[in-house]
Amino acid sequence: MSRELIQGFDPTRLQRIATHIDQQYLQPGKLPGCVTLIARRGELVWCQSQGLRDVERNLPMQRDTLFRIYSMTKPVTSVALMQLYEQGCFLLDDPVHKYIPAWQNLRVYKAGVHPNFLTTACQRPMTIRDLLSHQSGLTYGFMQRTNVDAAYRALKLDGGPGMTLERLVDELSRLPLEFSPGSAWNYSVATDVCGYLVQLLSGKPLDQYFAEHIFAPLGMQDSFFSVPTAKLPRFAACYQHQPGDSFSLQDDPQDSPFSRAGYLSGGGGLVSSVDDYWRFAQMLANGGSLDGQRIIGPKTLGFMRLNHLPDNSDLPSLALAGSFSETPYDGSGFGLGFSVKLDVARSQTIGSVGEYGWGGMASTNFFVDPAEDLLMVFMTQLIPSSSYPIRQQLRAMLYGALVD
Repeated sequence: MSRELIQGFDPTRLQRIATHIDQQYLQPGKLPGCVTLIARRGELVWCQSQGLRDVERNLPMQRDTLFRIYSMTKPVTSVALMQLYEQGCFLLDDPVHKYIPAWQNLRVYKAGVHPNFLTTACQRPMTIRDLLSHQSGLTYGFMQRTNVDAAYRALKLDGGPGMTLERLVDELSRLPLEFSPGSAWNYSVATDVCGYLVQLLSGKPLDQYFAEHIFAPLGMQDSFFSVPTAKLPRFAACYQHQPGDSFSLQDDPQDSPFSRAGYLSGGGGLVSSVDDYWRFAQMLANGGSLDGQRIIGPKTLGFMRLNHLPDNSDLPSLALAGSFSETPYDGSGFGLGFSVKLDVARSQTIGSVGEYGWGGMASTNFFVDPAEDLLMVFMTQLIPSSSYPIRQQLRAMLYGALVD
């Protein structure tokens, strides 16, 4: 293999990524398959598809495979809402109840179990910035941590048959918050509420808004909430991690909820491909535009990439005990839709201050490093994302191959 550098990367050292994934994950049966893409200075550096997209049918992973990206939907929703911010539709310190009147009297959990909660008043109203930065006091049912998230599970608020953004917002109006807004950090359905606000402020369904204002301008032809029938053959199967480093089928692509019109979850409902998400990530890396299409202003994006936690705190100092994140806590803060690296040494993962990105429940991940003008998109389909440390290992190998 040639040792000529590709945008400052040594191709021989990059090949360690494919070897590592094959030897440590595919051959032992830990992962079904994956696609890894690295770009720098706007140019593709490396992209490799490995393993199978559908183990049961022995179908190979391909570069155009479609993946459930789950929480990698959140940055898309956050950009959509901030597009409307740029149009003067709201202010970040606006109380959420200005737009959702039923939320005027939200309260904070003190004791009890659903539906008999003892609550106390919020110290201040929830703002739109609280939603974007996960400081709202909302939660997720899958947390399995408190009596509040037990109520989310009972009401199936994380999604499922019959769920709509309108029903979510209505049900949440009657449930207590985990904490007073702005006083802690907790991963939550807040970005689904952001999706509701996009619909409310734009007057368009979320899927239509995404298609018109993000996907079409960026040429993202393989991103949607439900996979079109003609594209189902490219849709990957999704798997569940099992004890003993194996996996079982979790969602068959031929009978998947993602193949039918359903819940427009701004927090986790999109399907996409590695190249489509590269276009979205490259737009971010370029300061908000791609191929002459301006999606968001550079100052707005710069504002979103700041740490919005109080006193420049990192996640460990503000996150609720036992709460979940799609990024390692140490050395990371949170902006408006992304995690933000604050301290490289504390993070114990190579990178740069100011790096930002997020991941998804099925172990997908992306990040943008403005200091090095590079990005990575990693696609696979294994739930949960905490099954293996592959995302941190990929960073070590990626930066190990960057020599100029």
